[in-house]
Amino acid sequence: MSRARTSSWRSVAAHAILIAYTVIALFPVFVIVINSFKDRRAIFRSPLSLPDAETFSLIGYDTVLAQGDFLLYFQNSVIVTVGSLAGVLIFGAMAAFALAEYRFRGNPLMALYLALGIMIPIRLGTVAILELMVASGLVNTLVSLILVYTAQGLPLAIFILSEFMRQVSNDLKNAGRIDGLSEYRIFFRLVLPLVRPAMATVAVFTMIPIWNDLWFPLILAPSEATKTITLGAQVFIGQFVTNWNAVLAALSLAILPVLILYLIFSRQLIRGITAGAVK
Repeated sequence: MSRARTSSWRSVAAHAILIAYTVIALFPVFVIVINSFKDRRAIFRSPLSLPDAETFSLIGYDTVLAQGDFLLYFQNSVIVTVGSLAGVLIFGAMAAFALAEYRFRGNPLMALYLALGIMIPIRLGTVAILELMVASGLVNTLVSLILVYTAQGLPLAIFILSEFMRQVSNDLKNAGRIDGLSEYRIFFRLVLPLVRPAMATVAVFTMIPIWNDLWFPLILAPSEATKTITLGAQVFIGQFVTNWNAVLAALSLAILPVLILYLIFSRQLIRGITAGAVK
């Protein structure tokens, strides 16, 4: 009985800590979003109150949409993020399957080489990357960002997915081979569905840094036609630093999409983390 009570109290304490951490983490986002729908006086008079009929105002969003092409910035961010995620997940899963399934000379060295990409920041090679993009004629294109982010996300994706793919039953894969399935069909029809939680984990860990990145958009694609929403919001905030309605509206537009995507993938993310923790 005492053990059951101790376990129950531990569970309650753990959930209380997690809920408190969640509230602390989301509180700044909540404040930014609710104040983006208020007029200027209400922002300073009662920053923690919800907007009502008297204080509700869309002037910040009107300014953002009129002065900055945020729809284009949002579109660019979506294209870059989705394109990069597709590249990371497809090529990362293929490489992880090869490392986990096939034994060949240099397999451990290849895995170590790819793992080094997790430890070495890609920004150290910014000058070389910029020279390569200039020589390829890809500066001020979304393709340059997609290529860089795909290369940035592959090491972590391969590291995570290879561990999950080693846990897929060999009997299942051998049964597919006996039935005449090619290696590609085994990969796409048997292995990938079983590692979906790991794929969601990789997607979340890859998506957030890509969406929030300011460094490479500023260096590789700073033109008006290729600005991402993070770069566009940063430039906009610099221009309207004293216009709090516009600043908070710009921040809300930059924050909410990635928060919504995270909530969509959160269940798969938790399944992936817990599956990786329990052997």
